[in-house]
Amino acid sequence: MRLADLLTSEAIIPTLKSNTKKQALQELSEKAAEICGLPAREIFDALLQRERLGSTGIGNGIAIPHGKLARVKSIFGIFARLERPIDFDALDGAPVDLVFLLIAPESSGADHLKALACAARMLRDPAVVATIRTTRDPSALYSIIAQTTKPHAA
Repeated sequence: MRLADLLTSEAIIPTLKSNTKKQALQELSEKAAEICGLPAREIFDALLQRERLGSTGIGNGIAIPHGKLARVKSIFGIFARLERPIDFDALDGAPVDLVFLLIAPESSGADHLKALACAARMLRDPAVVATIRTTRDPSALYSIIAQTTKPHAA
């Protein structure tokens, strides 16, 4: 699985202006609603339900919020650079400035986990993260993400 298969250039938000975790999740839900055609509230509720299990802030300023919805047809992602880092209740306590949102069908099973692993793998690469943090152009961000994710055997 490749992140380029889950993300379109329209799903890149180069400067998300959110002041709180909840606000960031609401804005990402609205973008996800544009992509999949479901109500933003339904997406937001799924994300909040997942966050109640534990923060998706994985550390080093990175969060990978995700949710499963019955009416979503296929897995897709949205990538956002926050204009200012925000508290995301991350595992290391550091504020978050990079968010990779994943939405999957309830029936996605292992593919959902593969997509999460793929996003985490890309965001663990210090060189990629450093480049992303200095890039503001949406098409350049898309290129960085699409080109750094190599196919991995299932």
